[in-house]
Amino acid sequence: MSEIKLNLVDADQTLVGTVHGSIVDRCVAALSAEPETIAELEAALARYDKAVDQVGAFKSFRVRTEIDIEPWDAGVIVIDLDMRIVAAESSYSQPQPEGEVRYHDGTESTDVSVLYRVPEDWKFFNSLIEYESTRLRCGKEHTRHNPLDARDVLYGRALLGFIATNVRQTSVCREREDYDNLICTRNPKSPANEEVVTSQQILGSEDGPAREDDPIHEAIAAIHGRWLMTPRDDLRGQSPRDVLLARREFIDFDLHTRALQWSLLGEGPPCLAEQTFAYRFAGFGTHECVVYYDLVRHLLWSALTCQRFSSGDLSPQISTPMLTDASCNSDGIDAEIAWLEKIKTNWLENPQPDYDGRTPANIIENERRRLPLALSNREMIVDEDCYTCVMMANDPNMGPAFWHLDGSHMDDDFAFSDFLTREEWEAENRRREEFNQEFNRRWQDRQQRIARGEKVDDEFSLDWVDSLNRDRLDTGPPFDDDGSADLIQ
Repeated sequence: MSEIKLNLVDADQTLVGTVHGSIVDRCVAALSAEPETIAELEAALARYDKAVDQVGAFKSFRVRTEIDIEPWDAGVIVIDLDMRIVAAESSYSQPQPEGEVRYHDGTESTDVSVLYRVPEDWKFFNSLIEYESTRLRCGKEHTRHNPLDARDVLYGRALLGFIATNVRQTSVCREREDYDNLICTRNPKSPANEEVVTSQQILGSEDGPAREDDPIHEAIAAIHGRWLMTPRDDLRGQSPRDVLLARREFIDFDLHTRALQWSLLGEGPPCLAEQTFAYRFAGFGTHECVVYYDLVRHLLWSALTCQRFSSGDLSPQISTPMLTDASCNSDGIDAEIAWLEKIKTNWLENPQPDYDGRTPANIIENERRRLPLALSNREMIVDEDCYTCVMMANDPNMGPAFWHLDGSHMDDDFAFSDFLTREEWEAENRRREEFNQEFNRRWQDRQQRIARGEKVDDEFSLDWVDSLNRDRLDTGPPFDDDGSADLIQ
């Protein structure tokens, strides 16, 4: 009892055939690639079932006008890509929205188990009657095929116009006066309601932009936060932040499973094709969220610098390549948007030091295609004088490592966090504060005992962390100095 009748349904056709039950399980796992058509499902199946020819996994299936609910051997299953429903009556297995399947190498099933997770809008029924009633009830009212291309808004004229307008209106640009080649800006926190800010602070330096408590940084963070938090009609009532976080966990998990599969099999798993629905309307994972944060900050600093330069606030000897475009001095908002478009394109399409020389557009592209950013053995060497590092780099059996962005350099504010609600963010801050207080108390007590000559453990114990909900606290290894990336293997 191992064969099952499988019904595949998309918006254009219905295919029916009989296959081994394990193939059905891998078809369910392939839904993690968000296929919209049977052809996309067949391509996604290669994640878990290596293709050995060009004929296809469904070569024996027949076109039908209706689903066939007559059971065969172990039962019958329907995978409806149009309605996003899996309905099963099977004695072989019961499909689940999350689990693992054995990888098939084209010849036989292997011992390698590959994790999967299906998008949360899929429904799983244990009855074909329940499926048919749902299909009849929804019918033409089903409006899922009206996708939102949020990137047109988040990267397009809406963003650039918002930046240009808000930078012009910010008090950092309005309340100023020249003072011996320095820029004076209002700062309500200073005793004299005024602070002198050098042009180098505005332009940034090799050590980064102005400090976080600087009024210019605060103004930029405020504009950035307002952009992220404001609901928009062109995003169907959602804010940019809502869109960025809506699919983040799902995309991250899918990339994680692809990296694990790569490590176990020694070869990269198939990627999403550019013409697929999942690629064209992809959600945002952590990598793109971090890159987007950095892009918006870069545009805001560029726009602010442009405003000050065109107003004559910067001393003549200070200049950067971005200030040479004459359109920067134009009073027209359209010219300013066009200028920002050039700044955006230049930043996205060129290698950036903060990403170890990687190109932001390529980082985004790889995430949309669900391709982990692998490192070669040579790239994993942290110290050329480290014998272990060199030995690992020269080991041909050493598996790949993967490069990640973590966003630890982002401003510590709810708007820039990955929490869906402010309540969750505030609760996590309280937990972190409790941890810090308890850590400091125990550390000081330990130091006092050492000063008194009392014996203490060689290592500072963190066993007590369990009592403070260890799985929710950030107790992992410290980030790199720049806080921008870490490596896992």
